[in-house]
Amino acid sequence: MGDKGAGNHSDVTDFILVGFRVHPELHILLFLLFLLVYGMVLFGNISMMTIIVTDSQLNTPMYFFLGNLSFIDLSYSTVIAPKAMVNFLSEKKTVSFVGCAAQLFFFAFFIVTEGFVLAAMAYDRFIAICNPLLYSVHMSRRLCTQLVAGSYLCGWLSSILQVSTTFSVSFCASRVIDHFYCDSYQIEKISCSNLSVNKMVSLSLAAFIILPTIVVIVVSYMYIGTTVLKIPSSEGRRKAFSTCSSHLGVVSLLYGTVSFVYLTPPSNPELRKVASVFYILVTPMLNPLIYSLRNKDVKQILGKKNTFISFYLNSDITERHGYYDSLGRH
Repeated sequence: MGDKGAGNHSDVTDFILVGFRVHPELHILLFLLFLLVYGMVLFGNISMMTIIVTDSQLNTPMYFFLGNLSFIDLSYSTVIAPKAMVNFLSEKKTVSFVGCAAQLFFFAFFIVTEGFVLAAMAYDRFIAICNPLLYSVHMSRRLCTQLVAGSYLCGWLSSILQVSTTFSVSFCASRVIDHFYCDSYQIEKISCSNLSVNKMVSLSLAAFIILPTIVVIVVSYMYIGTTVLKIPSSEGRRKAFSTCSSHLGVVSLLYGTVSFVYLTPPSNPELRKVASVFYILVTPMLNPLIYSLRNKDVKQILGKKNTFISFYLNSDITERHGYYDSLGRH
């Protein structure tokens, strides 16, 4: 991409974000689409955080994790969407060197943190279904706080490593990033340096940061599935499964789209961009609905508050299993 001429990262003051390669007339349509979805991300996640913080009825481990998940979803969408929308309407689609590094840092920070929070939520469901009598003992407030704090710490460490290796390279004459945000893969494509260290760091992060979260989720659901199948009544199995079906659905959506992005051939960058929109905007938009705003407890609270937020709840409500109603509210 461009001439592989001499150049160093110290000579680069900004980058050009190509965005979607569509007719200029469609940029306004993309702007409106991003604005609509991002607005729903803001509305849904801010509403969810407000409800959880202000209502003591939701002072449980499940909603503690959900509150943090809403904050993370809101944050990493905000890191990407506003700049992308500005570029849709601007002829000068540039981002400063520092701005690009900051965008990659915060995006990596929040997306990795989300993976760990989802793993903590899988563990929470494992305890609730497989060992319900000791749920209040195992899922103490202290443990929940430690799990979330550890998630943020791991996200911070991984983002430091990724950004430091990505921006320590020398860049070629081209400063064009073929994406709508500062994606590390596209940044490395315009580098003139040997990327063996970058690849080693990426593999290490995948092995020691990303893989463990996937293992925790998979193992938790293996035990959950085994336990659910042992429940004699079909009604009991249905209710037990309903406690984790929403979490499993969003985990599948997030990891499915992320995997699709990185398994898509480099020869089809536009498809990678479209898939990126799903985990950057669509998943954060759906999470409040799938997890909580379709929950019976939240619906009742919104009904009492009589706010316009309740329009989110016009669809059928998926009831939670009695584990979270009967197990002590922590």
